[in-house]
Amino acid sequence: MTGFLLAATPFLTIRAAAPAQPPVRVAILDFELNDLTLQPGIPAELERTASIAPMLRTTLAEQTDFQIISIAPDAQAKADTAFGYLFEHANLAAALGAEHNADWILVGRLHKPSFLFAYMMGRLVNVQSGQLLGDYLVEVKGATPKLTQRGVNSMAERVSHTIKQQTSP
Repeated sequence: MTGFLLAATPFLTIRAAAPAQPPVRVAILDFELNDLTLQPGIPAELERTASIAPMLRTTLAEQTDFQIISIAPDAQAKADTAFGYLFEHANLAAALGAEHNADWILVGRLHKPSFLFAYMMGRLVNVQSGQLLGDYLVEVKGATPKLTQRGVNSMAERVSHTIKQQTSP
């Protein structure tokens, strides 16, 4: 009995590897507190407000491949000539981002109209164009760290979605 050996020759396709894209560089400014309650600026609220940007930076760094850009508080304060100035002027936020080699910059505010809830607000600016491309509002009911982190997670998802939508081919 004669046996046949069938040899399969795989077809090899050789493609040149696409050049690696540099990581998207995102700067997240410290959040400002707009406290409209009858007791504005209590230490616990100042502490919570100060914790938002670091939590957001960490969350985005862990959940995306974005490069998080640091901007020193004194550089932010110098650019933010009055309360809410960078929040209201996307072009100036973009200029600050450009000085620090960022592609995107997020300007944030914790708006607290009541002791029961607060709004985490963020404005995402494309540094190259100076355009406001994301305007986010996340309601946080309560002031515990767990609830604040939940709000940060929601903000991070929205920021990530906008950036990926704008940078995908």
